[in-house]
Amino acid sequence: MPLLTSLQQRLKALLPTPESIRNNRWLRRMGPALQHPHLWRFSRRGIALGLALGIFFGLLIPLAQIPLSAAAAVALRANLPMAVVSTLVTNPVTFGPVYVGAYHLGKFVLGEQTLAGEQPPELPVQTTSGNDGWSRLQAAWRWLTSVGKPLVVGLSLLAVTGAVVTYWLAHWFWIWRVRAQRRRRMRQAPVRAPEILK
Repeated sequence: MPLLTSLQQRLKALLPTPESIRNNRWLRRMGPALQHPHLWRFSRRGIALGLALGIFFGLLIPLAQIPLSAAAAVALRANLPMAVVSTLVTNPVTFGPVYVGAYHLGKFVLGEQTLAGEQPPELPVQTTSGNDGWSRLQAAWRWLTSVGKPLVVGLSLLAVTGAVVTYWLAHWFWIWRVRAQRRRRMRQAPVRAPEILK
């Protein structure tokens, strides 16, 4: 268990501090709402809900994930640092695989055929009909309608499933950790000799 305690201390050191969140240019607009003590408490429910919110918004929305996750954490009294940090489930390294996987999942759920090795269509930079603004807008619209529905369906499924699984895994891990600590304390407790009745 010393390893688990060490990991827990390192995790707490990596989490944003209340001051850094209150001074963030996107989050400081929430003002006094960021002062509520439940947002900073490390409780089973708060951490599980904060992680689930961060995973949900991190997977579902490509922009403004942190402010939306923080606002939901404030509204639901979840752990704010966990909600902010867990949005990083999508980052420059994971963004591509997550969105390609979501696109294929959406096509599968919608019953559309997916060819082996098929990738989502790329956003066209130039159009064959010309480079004027109207042609670019039309090409962007065609791209959005071709990739949009499968991507939205896939991202929604990933976000909801990821949030629910994360919530219950965090609950399970918390319970397992508390029970393991209790067993360790019981093993380390001195054994009392039974008193002999006279």
